[in-house]
Amino acid sequence: MKLTVQVRTATGKKVKNLRKEGQLPAIVYGKSLENPVLLTCVKNDFIRVYREAGFSTPIELTGAIEQLVLLQDMQLDPVSDEVLTIDFLAVNRNEKVSASVPVVLVGESKVEKLNEGKVQLVKDIVEVEAFPQDLPHNIEIDVATIESINDVIFVKDLKVSSKVKVLDDGDQPVVTVVELADEEEASDEAATPEATPAAA
Repeated sequence: MKLTVQVRTATGKKVKNLRKEGQLPAIVYGKSLENPVLLTCVKNDFIRVYREAGFSTPIELTGAIEQLVLLQDMQLDPVSDEVLTIDFLAVNRNEKVSASVPVVLVGESKVEKLNEGKVQLVKDIVEVEAFPQDLPHNIEIDVATIESINDVIFVKDLKVSSKVKVLDDGDQPVVTVVELADEEEASDEAATPEATPAAA
């Protein structure tokens, strides 16, 4: 996955002009670089790459710099959620790196088919370590394996490649089941207004 970048000279308030021109200010840093490199890229190109790569799929920067990177951070506008700036971490194909990988639920569980409970994703990000090219884009969990309201899927149950090491505590729950009766009672209690004490 490639993203074309250009060298950036604009800093501070001048960066606003870049955004008006459809460009995004970016920076690349990492131990393999002597100094951080200021860059720009076409906003629409970045959005397209981000939708495919996320934070755990390597991106090849081309143009002003030839560098393999991972998306490290994005600053968003607090009102519009528009991307304002992006940070890239320079990585090496021959060195392992850690990354945050999203957890995705697929399939349908028996408890939901029978309306006995609701599957809940209680941990949606997992920290892993691998060579950049071996990092998973996401980790899928097939909830069809959940057959009762007492079932829990832990970090240690996640299916990942032998090339990937999961860094999180294996006993952390990732998926649990909430009994529908309990959920409905909690909703009813939240919806019932408290009685106002009578004035003395």
